[in-house]
Amino acid sequence: MILDHIGISVSDYAASKAFFTAALAPLEIALLSETHGWAGFGRAGKPEFWLGQGAVAHAPMHIAFLAESRRQVQDFYQAALAAGGKDNGAPGIRAHYHAHYFGAFVIGPDGHNIEAVCHSAQAPISA
Repeated sequence: MILDHIGISVSDYAASKAFFTAALAPLEIALLSETHGWAGFGRAGKPEFWLGQGAVAHAPMHIAFLAESRRQVQDFYQAALAAGGKDNGAPGIRAHYHAHYFGAFVIGPDGHNIEAVCHSAQAPISA
């Protein structure tokens, strides 16, 4: 990662925390810290993605999370939909980025385009 961490303001802290807790679990990204009204998500004890209720929620943006496998991308997509996300691109190869770009997109709380992406060449996943 090239950033140490990033934080976004949300309109409904509880709803956003619940959504991201569920959607990011398949990527082995967990809620690691809560402090001063902010929730920090990450891996290996390092929160890198923060959200908190602000006076004004950030305008919708694209946030992509790295997956270690295509299976994790698929599991993220299903978990995000089950947590209330809206489909914005089912899991699949996005060859216009590169030959092995396997991503899935959902619209989450506050309209953010949330993606999980795996860049490694892997065998297709059977349904």
